[in-house]
Amino acid sequence: MSALLPRERLIVSIARLLEGVRHVAVGASSPIPAAGAMLLRALAERDGKPRVRISILGSREHNFFTNGSAELFDCAGQGRIDAFFLGGGQIDGEANINLVGTGDYPQTPVRWPGSFGSSYLYFVVPRVILFREEHTPRVFVEKVDFVSAPGTSPEEVYRPGGPHALLTSLGVFSFDRAARRFRLESVHPGHTLPEIKAATGFAFDHAPDVPETADPDAATLALLRGRVLTELGETYPEFARQIGADITAADLAACQPA
Repeated sequence: MSALLPRERLIVSIARLLEGVRHVAVGASSPIPAAGAMLLRALAERDGKPRVRISILGSREHNFFTNGSAELFDCAGQGRIDAFFLGGGQIDGEANINLVGTGDYPQTPVRWPGSFGSSYLYFVVPRVILFREEHTPRVFVEKVDFVSAPGTSPEEVYRPGGPHALLTSLGVFSFDRAARRFRLESVHPGHTLPEIKAATGFAFDHAPDVPETADPDAATLALLRGRVLTELGETYPEFARQIGADITAADLAACQPA
């Protein structure tokens, strides 16, 4: 079996960050979070753990909602969704996210799709995982230009939800809501702490020796490359096909003589 691909590592990391949840909701156009949720479900079934429910907007096979995002918001407000994923064009050190654009609002020279329901879900879903593959100073800034959804709130504000972790192509961070700071928990193999510091526009906490993100065992990887990719193909056929092609290419490269 070929070595773990970078995107497979992200999928495995998401499954770990979701451990213990009962219901995961995934927005549209989010194949990596969806795959991570599917891996969690497959592992739970294999190990005889409580059933994990997945709701992927835009999926016919893996979506319990019949009224799209309106039903998602109702379900989240009732406390029936344990985890969700958010990203942003900008994310700062206090876990504020910007989905509107750069520069002074409303004359933003760069515009993004908009906040939609991000701030609402950020407030009511207990375990929000911030996910962004690109890890550069233009994404991870000292202060976002526009707050689409705040990472924290004053103590007197009722807020059961909020940021739990941040996952990027370079590493895994936890978030301390009381301190309003991220902490780097692991660095993906092939990357370094100095590299992450240089790519991040805000300060973060970390241990003196930050561990590497652990590889999954062979059985978990086989489950990801088998059942999970098959299930993922229903909603994200092109993404599943590309991952499959990358695995095949890696297998062929591994068989070549040195």
